[in-house]
Amino acid sequence: MPVFEKLKLWVDPVSRSGPETMAVDEWLLETAACPVLRVYAWAGDWGSIGYFGKIAEAREVFPGLDLVRRWTGGGMVDHRADWTYTLAVPAGEPLAGLRGAESYRQIHEILMRALEDEHLEALISDGERATGATLCFENPVGHDLLGVDGRKLAGAGQRRSKSGLLHQGSVAVETISNARAVNFATRLSRTWEEMVRFPDSEDLGARIHARYARDEWMNRR
Repeated sequence: MPVFEKLKLWVDPVSRSGPETMAVDEWLLETAACPVLRVYAWAGDWGSIGYFGKIAEAREVFPGLDLVRRWTGGGMVDHRADWTYTLAVPAGEPLAGLRGAESYRQIHEILMRALEDEHLEALISDGERATGATLCFENPVGHDLLGVDGRKLAGAGQRRSKSGLLHQGSVAVETISNARAVNFATRLSRTWEEMVRFPDSEDLGARIHARYARDEWMNRR
């Protein structure tokens, strides 16, 4: 069943750096009047680490990759060959009021159905195969998606604030078309339309320099 009554879909046509991508997602969470599904690509070779991740460890695991620290939790992700999306859910939406595990489960169950439409069979992890590894796709926690071979297929990180819920997701199977984004949006919401309001470059620049490009942010752990 859909979890939203209405949704904005933004297939971002701009490939962005790690800091800019994080700034865009922060802007979405603070300004969205209704839930927004953003699907996007990275400009260059990027890896991301969760809010509590250790930067020294990430540099060892991802030598040569540019790194950015996310505002959400979760492990380290190599974004050179994944499909990335963000859900910004304003406070007041039922999904934003759920506990983390439940909102995570509901989003991934819908994503699983969308992937099945591409003949990508998946199942919801019960968490028994969790390894504790810092690499996101080597640690299938509860409600992640697993492929038929048992490997992790999709994971995400979440953050809640007074503005609502930010869910940043990654799928380990790329797609070059918009079909997955449209199918996912259709399954998430009873109605959706394309987003036509975009962030101001000065706003993004301020967010980047205030947080995501600062050494204090990257080296906080």
